[in-house]
Amino acid sequence: MVIKMWLNGKLIEDVIDADTLLLDFVRKHGCYSVKRGCETANCGLCTVLLDEKPVLSCSVLAARAAERRVETLEGVREEAEEFGGFLADQGAEQCGFCSPGFIINVLAMSKELEAPSEDEIKAYLSGNLCRCTGYMGQLRAIKSYLDQKKAVVS
Repeated sequence: MVIKMWLNGKLIEDVIDADTLLLDFVRKHGCYSVKRGCETANCGLCTVLLDEKPVLSCSVLAARAAERRVETLEGVREEAEEFGGFLADQGAEQCGFCSPGFIINVLAMSKELEAPSEDEIKAYLSGNLCRCTGYMGQLRAIKSYLDQKKAVVS
């Protein structure tokens, strides 16, 4: 089948099999930040934005993204680099394998939730697993990032 979608702002048209996962589609088109992890929709490594909402690309068929907008870390580079600085400042950047999916979720959360509490942040990011950290550095980085965004808006 032939599908079209906007991938990181670029219109892509491709022939796919009906069972092609969005994960495989975006990687085929050079978005290597999207990682293959558990393949059971439990780790968050494969998170992308589909029409500005985070989804696990290992559990979404590429055909479901036809005529829609998909963004990966490559497509939100400036915002990702900004938040990445907050992770580094808090010592929360370890091996980096989980970072792309985690950062995508943090960026989506920052747009969706206004002044989230610590419990809301934890709940929003509960599907992002990291095996290197205890999450406290990441939580400090998120709070600092959100505080900075709020200060810029004020």
